[in-house]
Amino acid sequence: MTRSYFGTDGIRGRTNRSPMTADVAMKVGQAAGAHFLRGDHRHRVVIGKDTRLSGYMMESALVAGFTSVGMDVIMVGPMPTPGVAMLTKSMRADLGVMISASHNPYVDNGIKLFGPNGYKLSDADEMAIEKLMLDPPALVPSEQIGRARRVDDAQGRYINDAKTTFPGKLRLDGLKIVLDCANGAAYKVAPSALWELGAEVVALGVSPNGTNINDKCGSTYPKELCRRVVQEGAAIGLALDGDADRLIVVDEKGVIVDGDQLMALIASDWKRHGKLEGDSIVATVMSNIGLEKFLQGEGIGLERSKVGDRYVLEMMRAKGCNVGGEQSGHLILTDYATTGDGLIAGLQILAALVTSGKTASDLLHLFEPYPQLLKNVRYNGGDPLAEESVKAAIADGEARLSATGRVLIRKSGTEPLIRVMAEGEDEGLIEAVVNDICSAVEDAA
Repeated sequence: MTRSYFGTDGIRGRTNRSPMTADVAMKVGQAAGAHFLRGDHRHRVVIGKDTRLSGYMMESALVAGFTSVGMDVIMVGPMPTPGVAMLTKSMRADLGVMISASHNPYVDNGIKLFGPNGYKLSDADEMAIEKLMLDPPALVPSEQIGRARRVDDAQGRYINDAKTTFPGKLRLDGLKIVLDCANGAAYKVAPSALWELGAEVVALGVSPNGTNINDKCGSTYPKELCRRVVQEGAAIGLALDGDADRLIVVDEKGVIVDGDQLMALIASDWKRHGKLEGDSIVATVMSNIGLEKFLQGEGIGLERSKVGDRYVLEMMRAKGCNVGGEQSGHLILTDYATTGDGLIAGLQILAALVTSGKTASDLLHLFEPYPQLLKNVRYNGGDPLAEESVKAAIADGEARLSATGRVLIRKSGTEPLIRVMAEGEDEGLIEAVVNDICSAVEDAA
C-alpha cells in the first residue's frame, strides 16, 4: 500500500488544502481512535498543539473524530511536542496527538501521533491508520460517544518533568540566557523552567498571535538571537523551533552552534561520566564528517540513520544508544525523553556550561566542521531524480568528490523539495558540485 498521508514526521501540509483539511483531520481521529481501541477500558487521547491560527480548527476536527469512535479526549493547549509525548505516557493515555508543522510557516500545519509508550508511531501503525481512513468509520452508539475536557495544569507538569533532568546540585543563578521560543509552543514553559532554576532570562519570540510562529525567529532564523546575545552580554543563547523539539545554541560571541557540536559535547561528557550507553551515538546521513572524526578520537562510535528524528530513534533503540540527533538540532536523550526535546537538551548544555566554568565559545566548538553546502530545489510533480540528466550530474559529482568528500541527494519528507548536499575538504569544489547538480534538477523539474 502506498502512503497517501503520512510523511517522515506525521502528516503535514498547507492548511485548507489536502491533506491538511478539517475533513482529513476528522478522518485521522476516527481511524487512529479505532486503531488504538484495544481492550475494554475507557480509552483516551491527549491532544496538544502549537500556536498556529489553524490549530483551533484542526483540534476541533480531531476531537470530533476521536469522540465519534468512542475515545475520550484530553486537550492540553499549547504544548511542546515532547510535552505531549510525556503527558501521553504519564496520563496512561492510549494515544497522543501533536498539532504542529514544527519549523514551517504558520500557513502550514501537521499531525504527529504518539503511541501509549510516548514514542512516535511505527510505519506499520501509520499504514494501518491510512487503510482505516479509506473505509467508512466505525461510529459508536450515541451513549458511547467520547467526552472531551481541557487540563489546565499540563504546562506545569511538563515544566516540572523537564527540570528533573537538570542535576539537583546545580543552579543557574547569575547566568544570563537569551531564549528564543519562535512564538511557538514553548513560549510559556521554556522561560518559566529556566527562571525557576535561577537564570536571568531574556525572552524572545514569546508573543504568539497565530501568524508569527517561526517568522524571522527561532532555531531556523537565529540572526536576532545572535545579535541580542552580544548586545545583552549574555553567557549563551538558546533557540527552539515552533514545537520545541529542536535546539540551536549561540555562544557568547554570537556564533551559532548546530546539533552536531551539541551531540559532540553531550556524548563526550556522558562518556566521561559513564552514562553513554553502547559507547556510540546515532546521527543522520546529514551530520558532518568532522563530528565522526571527533567521536573516533573520543572512543565513541557513530551510527548513521535516514533523515528524520523518528529514524534516529528507531536506530537508537535497535543499537542500544541513549544519545542521538540531527544536525538541525533535534537531540534525543532517551534517559529523559521519548522524542527530541529542545528544552531538555538545552538544560544538558547549561549543566555542562555551569560545571565546566568555561565560556560557551570554549566549551561548544569541539571540532572543525568540514565545509558543507546544502541547497534546496523546489519541484512541482514528477520525479526529477529519475531523469537521466540528473543521475549523470550526481554520478559526476560523486566522482569528483570521491577522494575527499561525499554527495547526498534526497527528497524532503515534508515539502516538495530536492535537497542537494556536498561535503569535503575543498570548499570551491563542493560549491561547484552542488551548483551543477541543482542546475540539472532545476532543468528536469
